[in-house]
Amino acid sequence: MPGLNANEYDAVIIGAGIGGLVCGCYLAKAGMKVLIAEQHFKPGGYCTSFKRGKFTFDAAAHSFGGYRKDGIVRKVFRDLGLDMLLNIKRYDPSDIIMSPDYKISFRSDVAETIKDFISAFPLESDNIEKFFHFLNNPSPISFARMRNWTFRQLLDHYFLDNKLKTILAFPLLGNGGLPPSLMSAFTGSKIFTEFLLDGGYYPEGGMQALPIALVGRFKELGGELRLSCLVKQIVVRDGKVAGVHFENNDFISSRYVVSNCDAMQTFSDLLGSEVVSKEILNEIETMSPSLSMFVLYLGVDNNTFQSLHQPGTNLWILNSYDIEQIYSKINKGHFDEIDDFMMRISPDNQTILAFVNAPFKSRAYWTSKKGKLTEIFIKGIMRNVLPDLTKHLIFRDAATPYTLYRYTLNYKGAAYGWSGIPSQSSFSRYRCPSFINGLYLTGHWITQVQGIPGVIYIGYDTAKMISRK
Repeated sequence: MPGLNANEYDAVIIGAGIGGLVCGCYLAKAGMKVLIAEQHFKPGGYCTSFKRGKFTFDAAAHSFGGYRKDGIVRKVFRDLGLDMLLNIKRYDPSDIIMSPDYKISFRSDVAETIKDFISAFPLESDNIEKFFHFLNNPSPISFARMRNWTFRQLLDHYFLDNKLKTILAFPLLGNGGLPPSLMSAFTGSKIFTEFLLDGGYYPEGGMQALPIALVGRFKELGGELRLSCLVKQIVVRDGKVAGVHFENNDFISSRYVVSNCDAMQTFSDLLGSEVVSKEILNEIETMSPSLSMFVLYLGVDNNTFQSLHQPGTNLWILNSYDIEQIYSKINKGHFDEIDDFMMRISPDNQTILAFVNAPFKSRAYWTSKKGKLTEIFIKGIMRNVLPDLTKHLIFRDAATPYTLYRYTLNYKGAAYGWSGIPSQSSFSRYRCPSFINGLYLTGHWITQVQGIPGVIYIGYDTAKMISRK
């Protein structure tokens, strides 16, 4: 860019997660000189893949939603030309919930999904129709009226059958880390529409294909990506961002700084008490991050799944209809048995990814528990889905909440940013803090819609806010 020296940029983005990469692509497309700094050695955040021998595993994100004709993910991919670079398939059904009494599928055709629910719960047929109509056709007035509701209150508004309410809420516990009694109705509804009613999309080559495509496009547009590059400070002068200091004390000047990293780290460490008021720091310190995850990675021989016929589908295994108790045990770290979990057989039939939500605890806790919990989890899969699994196992490993923290630096290894309770929805007002000119926050710590659709939208919208200036 004319007029800018080598160490001067229009914008520096901290973190090469999906939200930061999307934001960077749009800013570079608008003609800005943009640097993305990522502390890890590969881009993507939770949306990465890794290899162990002949097996390829997705680290955490295992599919995505929001790719329908008018969905935000499709719009962004089309804007950036990624739809020409990625081969994206939708698995149908995207999700199957298996309980002791029911097996219900979420299909590409929402009408077929509704039929499945009505077949299982005929006495709730009218309410099921109304509930799905609300999710597919929400009005701003409805959400305004429900802004302080929990998702449990929303379910109670439509349904009487407690088993039905538990089945509807269980995937939200997995995808949001909260039971319906604590999750905001807005967050729960958005997870439902973006993950379940429009879910099951997967890129050929694994989830790492998404950040690879975004990085390629970002560089084509003139952007610069620095990996293994840790930002230590956001420099603020006279109430305006001036740039960033790296771990090696190099300084990069920038008109705008976009933090796509942990919000706690952004305000407490990168800015600090000299810039951020005591009141704001106290508010942030009292906020609750979401739960993390314990993720199981299994490599198997090619004969294991011949009877299941559903590679690429998310299987939600639900054995208890007391979802509050399930959450309570998870939150306390009580994993004597694991019988309520999500698992996904990879499209190539060679790997299993399974996860259960888990608290952060400590490094020492997870170092001591990892091996035992891996075996408990494998036994749970054998009890509920694959009784002969150990005969076919070639590889096993797991990621703990501390693993997720170590690779992303997310506060307490949080899987979904701040916990999606109604009282924390107002944190989005810090997307563009009024007390620091030129600072923006993006990513899953600043959105009420978790997952890839949420961070893609917030990255796109943040770039739009900056481009207007």
